[in-house]
Amino acid sequence: MDPSEIEFLAEKQPVTILPNFSEKKMYLIGGDVGPFKPSLPVKVPLWIALNLKQRKKCRIQAPDWMDVERLKELKEEETKAEYFTKMPSKHYMEVATLLLNSAVDDIPHADDVRTIIKDIWDVRIAKLRKSIDMMINQQAVHARLDDLSLMEINTVRLLLTKALDHLHDLRCHATENPPLT
Repeated sequence: MDPSEIEFLAEKQPVTILPNFSEKKMYLIGGDVGPFKPSLPVKVPLWIALNLKQRKKCRIQAPDWMDVERLKELKEEETKAEYFTKMPSKHYMEVATLLLNSAVDDIPHADDVRTIIKDIWDVRIAKLRKSIDMMINQQAVHARLDDLSLMEINTVRLLLTKALDHLHDLRCHATENPPLT
């Protein structure tokens, strides 16, 4: 998968909006949304929320996990933990990026949220690279990817698959041609 495909999947995540229009329930292939009444919260997929926001038809409520204090706790927990911690959304980076790019005026303390999410991402990617390095140094043939998001896995996918292919080739070559002693 490339990043745009992962972002597409993330756009199915539900978010709450406050519409400024009235509309009956909409029947979509992916499920029904609505009805829409001004200033009454309604859950919709992220892609609908972004479309309505772009047309100035709603305000988007930031997900609970995008609270600065909650994110600081997550960052601290991730930094202290040896293994990956469970994130509040399996598409946390994509959802945050989309909301911070399209609805920054609806996100309280948007700059702080952006910074902390980037910090969490950096901690997790550094931990992932360290894990891959240990795995390759120990010549492991498998790894557990518990609590990683698709986007995090995608960032190392090509490097990891090529590295493991090269290691496999080297191992096969070493067994076919043992060193002379």
